[in-house]
Amino acid sequence: MKRISKTKTMLVMSAGTLVIGASQIIAHYMQPNDLTKGLFWGIGIGLLLTTLIFGKFKTVQL
Repeated sequence: MKRISKTKTMLVMSAGTLVIGASQIIAHYMQPNDLTKGLFWGIGIGLLLTTLIFGKFKTVQL
C-alpha cells in the first residue's frame, strides 16, 4: 500500500481519537450493548493503527 501524506495521517489519527472519545461519552450517558461498544472501539483502534503503519512520520536526525 502507498504511504499516506502527513495531513491525511493527522486527520485519520484525529478521527480515530474522536471515535474512541465519542464511544466513551455515549457509554457514560447511555447504556449501549457490547456489540456497539466493540464496534466503536474497533473502528477507533483500527484508524489509529492504520495511521501508525501507513503514515508518513519524519524522524529527527541526530
